[in-house]
Amino acid sequence: MAPISEVILNHWIGKSALIASYLGLNISLNILNKWTISLFGFRFPIALSIAHMAFSFVALAPFMLTKHNRELHSPTLSKQWPGLLFVGICFAVNVGLNNVSLLSISLSLNQVIRASIPVFTSIGSVLIERRPPSRQEFLSLLVLVGGVSIAVWEGSNSKASFWGVVFCLVGTMCNGLMMSSIGKLLTEKLDVLRLTFYTAPLTLCVLVPFFNKLEAASFKTYSLEGSAYMGVILLGCLNALAYNLIHSLVIKVTSSVTTTVIGEMKIVLLLLLSAIVLGESDVWTTKMMIGCTTAVLGFCMYSHAKMTAPQAVPVIIKGVPELSPGLTDSLRSPLMPSTQAKQLRS
Repeated sequence: MAPISEVILNHWIGKSALIASYLGLNISLNILNKWTISLFGFRFPIALSIAHMAFSFVALAPFMLTKHNRELHSPTLSKQWPGLLFVGICFAVNVGLNNVSLLSISLSLNQVIRASIPVFTSIGSVLIERRPPSRQEFLSLLVLVGGVSIAVWEGSNSKASFWGVVFCLVGTMCNGLMMSSIGKLLTEKLDVLRLTFYTAPLTLCVLVPFFNKLEAASFKTYSLEGSAYMGVILLGCLNALAYNLIHSLVIKVTSSVTTTVIGEMKIVLLLLLSAIVLGESDVWTTKMMIGCTTAVLGFCMYSHAKMTAPQAVPVIIKGVPELSPGLTDSLRSPLMPSTQAKQLRS
């Protein structure tokens, strides 16, 4: 007899509640991070990234140090350390630069730029795997690039926002290229929690030197003014951890089609809520709306091309609590063969 938890999750009510929780946590994490960095005044994006990584590692430690998991660490790390090192560095660049970009660009523009992740993933697939996109994928990428270009051109109207756009683009590019190569780097099946546990310390090692160089002095002065920021940071850490746990459940009980649809719903809701909650309605010029609409259309076309492809194709892998996540959130092969991925979801 199946455990009661599996029965609940496999029922349509349980799945609906799980998807709603996943969508809500994903959106709230984006909005909370933008609010923390911009409106609350905690203008230390690298410190924020470090806090999220460290908290997740510490929170997962008791579970990862159980006997069953301890037996897996040594063979996994000895065989997978080059790939994990690469993933950790890429996550650090992606997460760090993405949060730095939120200092000077709106969450709306940030999300539109990050919609271009499939473009960089496809470039990486061509360069690394020698696998060009199909005709339908190529046309959808052209639409996506056109929409992002219009939105970026309209949004980068000052020196500060120009650098915000650059940082967001570099982080997005790093994320996309990593996704296209991770299948060659990690051959062992790793769930999202183990991947988080292994890569979080590596990510911290990359981020801490930049924090010491760029933010440490200002942060020390800021911390002397009060401790209210600690509650805000803790709330963000709890949100990130909850999102990661719910994310791992969504992977098991939903299909690739469902996760893709969720990604499309999330970007639309985020664009609307950023205008309402964060007061970003002033960035919605006519050109910005045209660019965003075109980018979302291109992303939907690309998602449809992936879903209707004859073979299973890896989408975005999320291995750490995202501070500004990408648009398609799922963990499937490239970390495992397609048959194993199906068994994991069953």
